[in-house]
Amino acid sequence: MEPDLSWRAFLTFLAVVLLIMGGVHGYLFQRLVVDTAVPPPWNTLLGVALVGLVLSIPLSFIASRALDKSVARYIVVPVYVWLGFVFQTFFLVLAVDLVRWTGKLLMGLVGMSPLWADPTRALQAWRVTVAAATGTVLLATGFAIWWGLTRLVVRRLEVPLPRLPDALDGFTILHLSDLHLDLVHGREWLEGVVERANGLGADLIAITGDLAEGSVAQFGHDAEPIRRLAAPHGVFFVTGNHEYFHDLTGWLAYLEGAGVKVLRNERVSIGTGENGFDLAGVDDHDGARISVGHGPDLTRALAGRDPTRAVVLLAHQPRIIREAAGQDVGLVLSGHTHGGQIWPFSYLVYLQQPYVKGLKKEGRTHLYLSSGTGFWGPPMRFGTTAEMALITLRSQE
Repeated sequence: MEPDLSWRAFLTFLAVVLLIMGGVHGYLFQRLVVDTAVPPPWNTLLGVALVGLVLSIPLSFIASRALDKSVARYIVVPVYVWLGFVFQTFFLVLAVDLVRWTGKLLMGLVGMSPLWADPTRALQAWRVTVAAATGTVLLATGFAIWWGLTRLVVRRLEVPLPRLPDALDGFTILHLSDLHLDLVHGREWLEGVVERANGLGADLIAITGDLAEGSVAQFGHDAEPIRRLAAPHGVFFVTGNHEYFHDLTGWLAYLEGAGVKVLRNERVSIGTGENGFDLAGVDDHDGARISVGHGPDLTRALAGRDPTRAVVLLAHQPRIIREAAGQDVGLVLSGHTHGGQIWPFSYLVYLQQPYVKGLKKEGRTHLYLSSGTGFWGPPMRFGTTAEMALITLRSQE
C-alpha cells in the first residue's frame, strides 16, 4: 500500500466528518439550547460540551489507530454511541421542524393565526417537544444498541443463475460481508460467526470486504477464527474500502495465509468441466484513488471467459451492478451499505449507491446486497439486522 495516499484519504475523511458533524451539532445547539432559552451558565457549558464532542469524533478515529485496544475502546466506543444518538436526534428534530415550517406556510396561505401567538406559550410548547424528542431518541438508542449487539440472522434465498448447469442446481453460497472487527466485535464474536457459518454446510463461502477496523498488528489475533472457515469449494474474499484504510498489504497476506483466496480483478472456475461456473471478484471502487495498481476492473476479471458459462461476481460496492449487467454477469454479491444500519440513514445511501439492501435485478443480472454481518461506527442497528445470507443457486427461473 502507498502509506501517503492512505493517510491522505484518511485525513480527507476526517475533515469531511468534522465539517458535517460540526454543522449537525451547531443546528442542535441552536434548536435545543438557544431556542429553548436555556439560562446561563448552562447554555455556555452545553455549547463548550458540544464543541468538545465534535472534536472527540476525529480524535476517536486517531485513537483507534494509535492506542492499544484495551485503552482505545474506553475512548472510542462512547464517542460512537454519541454519534448514533446525535444522528437520530438530528433527523427527528429536523422532521419536527419541517412539519412546523410546512404548517406555518399553509396556515399563512389560508390566513390562519399561529397556534401559539403568545411567545411564552410558544416557548413552553417547544420545550415540551424537545423533551419528548430527546426521550424518544434515548429509548431508540438503547434499543438500537441491544439489537445491534444481539441480532445476527441467517437469510435463506434462492436465486436463478443463467447458464448454471443442471448438475449444480442447489449449489449453495454463504455470503458474509462487512465483518468490521473492531473494539466491540472481537475474536469471541468472530468465533461465533465462524461456528454458525460452518454449521450451515455451504458449498462455497464468499466474503465481500471490510474485515477489520485496523491493521493486522491490531486485529490479527481477533481474526484468527477466519482460518477455520471451511467449504468444499473454498472461501473467497474481495477487498472493501476499509481494507484500503487499514494495512492493505498486511491483510491480503494474512488472508492468503489463512486459506482464504483473495480475488483481485480475476476469476476462478468452480466445479469441473461442463459442470461448473465462474466465480469472479474485483477490487473495491475506492481502491484506485488510495492505492497504486488497485481499483475495480471487471473487464480484466472476465477477459477470455467462456460466455456459455454462468458467472457469479463478488464486489464490495453494489454500484457495479449496471456494469455487471452490461457484461452479462448472472449474479453479483455485494455489501458496503449495511442496509443503512441506523434508520433513516438508509435514504442517504441512495446518494452514492443504486440500492440499499436485499435481492435486486437489472436485466438478467441479479444482485444480492447484504445488510452486513457486523457494523461500523456506532454499535447500533435501527431498522436493519446483521446477517449472513445462504444463497441457493437454481439452474432455471
